[in-house]
Amino acid sequence: MPASRPVEIAVQDPAGARTALAAGAARLELCQALDVGGLTPSLATLEAVLAAVDPSNVNVLVRPRGGGFVYAPDEVAVVSADIRACVDRGAGGVVVGALTSAGGLDVDSLRRWRDAAGPATLVFHRAVDAAADPSAVFDALVAEGVDRVLTSGGAPRSIDGLPMLTAFAERAGDVEVMAGGGVRAADIPALFAAGVDAVHLSARSRAGHDAPSGPGGGSAGHDVTDPALVAEAVAAAG
Repeated sequence: MPASRPVEIAVQDPAGARTALAAGAARLELCQALDVGGLTPSLATLEAVLAAVDPSNVNVLVRPRGGGFVYAPDEVAVVSADIRACVDRGAGGVVVGALTSAGGLDVDSLRRWRDAAGPATLVFHRAVDAAADPSAVFDALVAEGVDRVLTSGGAPRSIDGLPMLTAFAERAGDVEVMAGGGVRAADIPALFAAGVDAVHLSARSRAGHDAPSGPGGGSAGHDVTDPALVAEAVAAAG
């Protein structure tokens, strides 16, 4: 059974989705390319995951590329279209984030994406931690009425961002604060003690090291969702 304090697992495929939920995760973030922080998954992958698990538990990362969170108009339009495609197929939520070139919240893009998401949960991801002033961007997100903010409290790892996470939790209002960023099971009690509502981690290990890779194939092996790591995190959440 899921922990009473939600643990969300980032997964990349149907097998990972099934594994995470079976090990007690409360919900999922579906993405691809976790090695670059996650990108939008293919529609075929999305459809396979939504067929494998309860779609209401699936939040889809909609991020068109790596390399920061300042987007051109064409990219904003692509994200809007991807959001609609995800919601039309039944995803419970979408995960987005955009900043201005000055490091503030890109309010115009966020509002377009809120409209595209309709009734689905709207999550703002760790772009908040890349902002010039994460605290100001967090307050702007609360004012804009997003449903959830994924944040490390401005630190490389969430366990090092406890003071800011505590401050966020104290003024979040109806917005759920979810700690993410280098989360390990041992960190989880302290994160919840700081006042966050949920924690997020990838709980992944490497498999397929013996498969051919070589020139053009990238590094050997690939990420898989590790049921032992998920279960450890769920147990730590209590």
